[in-house]
Amino acid sequence: METSLVDSFIALFSPSKRIYWVYILSSLFIATIYLLVHKKERRINLNSKLWFHKSALLDYKYFVVSFFIKTLLILPIIVSAKEITLFTYKFLLENYGFAKITYFSYSEVMILFTLTLFIVSDFTRYWIHRFLHTIPFLWEFHKVHHSAKVLNPLTFYRIHPVENILFALRYSLSIGLISGIFIYFFGAMIGVVEIVGVNVILFFFSLMGSNLRHSHIKLSYPKIIENIFISPFSHQLHHSTKYYNKNYGGYLAIWDKVFGTLQHSKNIKNNEKIKYGVEIKDFQTISNLLFTPFIKLGKKYEKTI
Repeated sequence: METSLVDSFIALFSPSKRIYWVYILSSLFIATIYLLVHKKERRINLNSKLWFHKSALLDYKYFVVSFFIKTLLILPIIVSAKEITLFTYKFLLENYGFAKITYFSYSEVMILFTLTLFIVSDFTRYWIHRFLHTIPFLWEFHKVHHSAKVLNPLTFYRIHPVENILFALRYSLSIGLISGIFIYFFGAMIGVVEIVGVNVILFFFSLMGSNLRHSHIKLSYPKIIENIFISPFSHQLHHSTKYYNKNYGGYLAIWDKVFGTLQHSKNIKNNEKIKYGVEIKDFQTISNLLFTPFIKLGKKYEKTI
């Protein structure tokens, strides 16, 4: 447990983590501006009942436990992106021969690689997320994330280990395949445009209030922008009991727009109450979060035999 506490603390200083202190501060700044303008929402967001709600307290505890689970149980069994990269490169080389492209500059390749990684990663994230909702077996595990009655930045980490494994595999496969293809065509010229060691696009989105997605700061964008990007309120709607089958996108709303799952925040009436939490009674403790999906799937299996 001490190791998980240390890992949790380290996350505050890791630019690759959602709760990196710079991202937290930028979200606080945006939230402050928002609440200065929307005075009526101060009562909800500045209320201790929100931050010390049973659901929020469970998020805080599970955040620590989840780091322990990832470190000891999940990371050792996941195929790394480097292995996928090497396999992809060797497969292309052995089956299609040498095919290096030399008429792009190093800067152009970096920009193309950075954009491709982001787009492919976001596209695969959309479909994995959608499958977690539409495939009954997977939905039992994803309910853990949607069981939060109130939202806070650490709700982002309320993820069942099975779902963590799926997303880790998605990451390794998508990043590994793209990296292998780029190495095949461009050789050692590939590289990512980074800020403090993070893809510049992801850094920008994180800086622009990604932590507000799991909050009660209903920051929305104009419709034309929400056709392209997921706003904080767009994702909050996804956590609601009414619109949980909408807005599956990670950073881009384009996929929701194209595949018919987009819900604009501007279409929500001002007096409409947004309720959060799916099957809340089944997910009251850490053990519930970890074992309830298996218990429910077991019961469903018994009924079929």
